[in-house]
Amino acid sequence: MITCPYCFTKLAPNRIAFRCLGTSGKTKGCEAKPDQELGDFRGVAPPPALPPVFSVRKPGRRATCPTCSRESGVRVCPSCHSRLPAEYCANPGKIVALVGAKHAGKSTFIAVLIHELMNRVGEELNASLVACDDRTIERYKQDFARPLYGERKLLVATQSAGTTPRDPLVYLFTRTIPGRLRSRTASLTLVLFDTAGEDLRQREMSELHLRYLDAADAVIFLLDPLELPGAQAALSGGARERGGTLANDLLSDQMDVVVRVTELLRKRDGGRLAIPAAVALSKIDELRESMERQSALHRARDPIGALDLDDREAVDEQVRALLHQWQAGQIDRYLGQQYNDYALFGLSALGAVPEGETVARSGIRPYRIEDPLLWLLYRFKMLNGVRR
Repeated sequence: MITCPYCFTKLAPNRIAFRCLGTSGKTKGCEAKPDQELGDFRGVAPPPALPPVFSVRKPGRRATCPTCSRESGVRVCPSCHSRLPAEYCANPGKIVALVGAKHAGKSTFIAVLIHELMNRVGEELNASLVACDDRTIERYKQDFARPLYGERKLLVATQSAGTTPRDPLVYLFTRTIPGRLRSRTASLTLVLFDTAGEDLRQREMSELHLRYLDAADAVIFLLDPLELPGAQAALSGGARERGGTLANDLLSDQMDVVVRVTELLRKRDGGRLAIPAAVALSKIDELRESMERQSALHRARDPIGALDLDDREAVDEQVRALLHQWQAGQIDRYLGQQYNDYALFGLSALGAVPEGETVARSGIRPYRIEDPLLWLLYRFKMLNGVRR
């Protein structure tokens, strides 16, 4: 089965549709007409005018339009009519869902993680990260990279998908894995849907959010430690001013989002969940001063091209201790009851406390932001684990 990375509808490979190439130059083809399905999915009116979508009995890489006889290689989802990237159809891989409460820093996490996978982490892992469509390229540059890296401005809070429809960012992460006799390549489809916190706090989530989570092969929860009441004493200066801003918003509780998403996943799988869950405390840089110097979260990860299992266990135990110290041990207990496989992380996308609405003068220095994804790659057998 293939899952459309846009509307998250599951379909068999023989159900993939094609879009006619239409008329181009002197070559005659089907005339463009309003694509109502695509318009409805994107929430645009009037719908875009495009050549029609057609189906064939045995779709391959190409198919012949039954109306104009032009051969097309443009594959689309039969449900939403979004174009399916060729790389994605060849390597469906895994879908990783990113969720978190309001103010957890999901947008900043996405912006910096993509940048690191394209550069520092990609080089370490001998991996490439390629956008699967033009919309992903445009959205990342306009909504994430330009304001954060170009203008050094903090990203604004994500608006609810109910008022501002958004396309997910779809990337193909491909890694060359060395072997005894020969190396092999493995791919992971990284679908990042920038969900607003309020989109996940309602019992009745939107249909698109439901399909997104239902299609996930793994989930990353981002939790804001500044909003954990027990952590307030560990904050200092500007961090204390930024913390606790959601104390009176009863629907933005960190635990509440974890419970709601877990309830949905349990409807899919039943019983204890087999889906791996990475649970990360964001903005950990604002709390490091209060931690003991020997804390695992004071150590940067060594770039060894593998998952350091000793370091992974040390960080997991440190974050677990912090949750219980901050009177948030219920999160850890709940995860242990609901998931067969979960791990705890501490990370910082920016690496330093922001200066007002801008990045710190020291620049963007991410700290352990790749840790959750490295653990998932290890669970997916795309990364080796080592004891040091």
